[in-house]
Amino acid sequence: MVLTVILPICLLLLLGFFCVKSEFILPETIKGLSQFVFKISLPAFLLQALASQRLEKIWNPSYFIVYGGGSLLIFAAAFCLYRYYFNCRLTESGVLSMGASMSNTGFIGTAILTMLIGQHAAIYLSLTLIIENLLIVALTLMVAEAGLHQGRVKAQLLKQTLVNVVKNPVILSIVFGMTCVFLDIKIPTYAAHALEMLGKTASPIALFVIGGSLVGMSLKALNVQSIILVGFKIVLMPLTIFILFGFLPEVSQEMRYAGTLLAALPMPIIFGILGQNYGLNDKALTALMLSTILGFVVISGLIALWW
Repeated sequence: MVLTVILPICLLLLLGFFCVKSEFILPETIKGLSQFVFKISLPAFLLQALASQRLEKIWNPSYFIVYGGGSLLIFAAAFCLYRYYFNCRLTESGVLSMGASMSNTGFIGTAILTMLIGQHAAIYLSLTLIIENLLIVALTLMVAEAGLHQGRVKAQLLKQTLVNVVKNPVILSIVFGMTCVFLDIKIPTYAAHALEMLGKTASPIALFVIGGSLVGMSLKALNVQSIILVGFKIVLMPLTIFILFGFLPEVSQEMRYAGTLLAALPMPIIFGILGQNYGLNDKALTALMLSTILGFVVISGLIALWW
C-alpha cells in the first residue's frame, strides 16, 4: 500500500522539480498553477465532496477540539523554546512556531488522504484547513506584526486578517459546502460533475507545484534550530495529536489516523513565503526543505503501519 500511494506522489514531485530545474517550465508558471489549485481546483473538490455528505458524518466537534488544541499546544511550545531559550526576536519566534504547528494540508494532504480514503477525506481536510487558517495563520500574523510594532497589534491588522480569512477561496468553499449540508441543498448534477472534474485536478497539479517550488531551496542554513523545528513538525505534532485523540472514546479509528497523518505532513509553502517576508530567508527555506524530505519518510511509515 505504501508504494501504491507514495511512489506516484514522489514521481509527480520529481516531475515538477526537474521541469523547473531544466527550465522546461518557468517558475512563473508554477506560481500560476499554485493559484489555480488554491483558488479553483481545491475549492471545487471540497465543495463537491462536502455537499454530497450527510450532516452526521461532517459534524465532528471532537476533531476541532483535538486538532485545534494540539496545534495550539505545539505553537505555544515552539514559541517558548525559540523566544526564551534561543532568544529569537518576537517576529521570528512567531513565524517559526507556525512552521512547527501547521501542515501542508491543502496540497500534499489532499493528494495523500484522497488516495487513502477517497472523497471522505474532504471532511478531515476541511476541518483541518479551517483550524489552520482561523487559528495558526491568524495567530502567526498577529505575533509577527506585534514584533514589528513594539508589542502592539494594530486593529487594522486584525481587521485585515479577518477579511483575508473570509475571502479565502478554500474557506468559502467549505462554508458553501457546509451550508448545502445544513439546508439539505443538492447541487445540480451538471454542476456537480463540473466540480468533480475540477476537483480531480487538485492533487496531481498540487504535487507538481510542490516539486517545482523546491527548486532553489537548499540545506545551507541547517543548524540545531532548524533540526529542532522539523522535529517539532513531523514527530512531536503527530505524536501529540495521536495521544490527544486517545482521550476521547467516541473518536473513530479513521479520524485518529487521518488527523495524525495530516499532522505529520511537511510544513506548508506559505511558511517559506512568510519567512522570506519577515527576513528569515534561508532559515525558513532550509527547515521547509528538510521537513519535506523527512516528512515523506514519516508519512510512509504511518501508511505502512495503518493502511
